[in-house]
Amino acid sequence: MTTRFRDREQAGRLLAKLVREYVDETPVVLALPRGGVAVGYELARALDAPLDVMVVRKLGVPWHPELGMGALAEGGALYLNQEVLASTDVSPEEVREVIFDETRELERRVQRYRGGRPLQDVKGRTVVLVDDGLATGGTARAAVRALRSFGARSIILAVPVAAAETAEALREQVDTLVCVQEPENLWAIGTWYDDFHQMSDEEVLVLLDQAQRTVNESPASP
Repeated sequence: MTTRFRDREQAGRLLAKLVREYVDETPVVLALPRGGVAVGYELARALDAPLDVMVVRKLGVPWHPELGMGALAEGGALYLNQEVLASTDVSPEEVREVIFDETRELERRVQRYRGGRPLQDVKGRTVVLVDDGLATGGTARAAVRALRSFGARSIILAVPVAAAETAEALREQVDTLVCVQEPENLWAIGTWYDDFHQMSDEEVLVLLDQAQRTVNESPASP
């Protein structure tokens, strides 16, 4: 049965029901901004876990930015889609220029969302990596590479909706993939939501602040 989500919040609540079994692992929830933060907020509440962002930037083909040729994550983890590079004939110099530009935007977002605070320490911990959907999965792949390099013990990739082919491929790269639905024909992630507005930095900051206050008020908080 297919489900059309009202918005990211509802999608997050549905997804949260599928990840509650991991509450005893005291996980860290890392969301891919911007849209993943609204979903991740609901998972963090369900798991009584800290919420942070894992900043990743898609690398778009220079003359067709919506077509992803890879992704870049915090810490320098890089994923390049060799099939897209070959089919579009992007030169190595053009790839370097896109990486340079997106590195600056990545650094801006890290500073904007954290204000100089470091990423949650994930070494030896279970990480629930969250986004609002997976199409080709390029950004998720870069994020997973980064988390492996940071020493995460276990990576649970959780999304409301994912293209079936992408989900199958990513299951080989993470410890667990949790998904509400995996359609054969995804078309676009936004088609699965009634409200799929582009979230602002301000919306992300509000959710991160609310999540932090919830953790601070928790009886288990130090």
